[in-house]
Amino acid sequence: MSTKAKVLKALEENKGKTISGEELANSLNISRAAVWKAIQELRKEGYRIDAVTRKGYCLTQNSDILSAEGILPYVKRSNMSDRIHVFKTIPSTNLTAKKMALDGAPFGTVVIAEEQTKGRGRFGRSFHSPPLSGIYISFILEPRFDMTKSVLITTAASVAVCKAIEKVTGIYCQIKWVNDIFMGEKKICGILTEAVSNFENGQIEHIVIGIGINYSTNTSDFPEELQKTAGSLFGDMHTPYNDNQLKDLVSNPSISRNRLIAEVINQILDINENLESRDFIPEYKKRSFVLGKEILIIPAGGAQGERNLSEGTTALALDIDQDGGLVVQYRDGSIDTLNSGEISIRTTSY
Repeated sequence: MSTKAKVLKALEENKGKTISGEELANSLNISRAAVWKAIQELRKEGYRIDAVTRKGYCLTQNSDILSAEGILPYVKRSNMSDRIHVFKTIPSTNLTAKKMALDGAPFGTVVIAEEQTKGRGRFGRSFHSPPLSGIYISFILEPRFDMTKSVLITTAASVAVCKAIEKVTGIYCQIKWVNDIFMGEKKICGILTEAVSNFENGQIEHIVIGIGINYSTNTSDFPEELQKTAGSLFGDMHTPYNDNQLKDLVSNPSISRNRLIAEVINQILDINENLESRDFIPEYKKRSFVLGKEILIIPAGGAQGERNLSEGTTALALDIDQDGGLVVQYRDGSIDTLNSGEISIRTTSY
């Protein structure tokens, strides 16, 4: 670990507190001059570090640059120090994670970016990924099922993200099947699950889960076509809190992108280890806001059996099955389970 990384780690672990240069130097076994040089380098990178005469240095509570040093203090697992990779700008965290998987990266590897230039969502759609206001993270996980049950993995990830957001911020989020996370009426997170196959034998060797969370993006910063549907946790102060409560939240050192990323890591890895139990399905149902409502189904493949659904068809959302599939009832009374495609909620009654 470089001197700069060591100093940053110490500051992140004591965020909001003042640490003397002498204390930093002694604990890190470096010179006071090396501490000062590291502080200057971190400031150039945008870290907000106050220097208090005769007291030392303080990483301010509102400093929120993504770094492994800022994430690791909140990660429960002890073996993650060499598995968290943070980039300033990359085309796509999922693309980078898939390349790393093919190069032998271990399961549990996490790829994080401050900005994506070619972020992707489901069905090849672009995912708006501006710098400094979002969380873009991908996981390399061991496949526990074949890809016919990929919806189960995405379902689990949706629950994990919701639980992480609520634990860190207190904000309760809901889920629109299969993978969209909503705060109120606005989508604040999307999830993309992809497989990494061995080219020689065709076997799936890794699962890559990409998660994009709009953390503090203002409405005006989204593309015009997204401004009515996209939101963020703290953008435009669109939160369940009043202004004074919001100020208390954002000034709380335990609430930051680094802290939220760490909790997403904790929740994803925990839920993935117990995927077969399906213990998260009741939580998914509780957070679903589509059950009992009329929906429009638009499957990825167009035609499905004898039904031509290429332009969508209406149905009633009945339940979520044990594999994360959406159980629906069509107007003719027949019942089906959806494992792919997408839905929208109709405003008319069923």
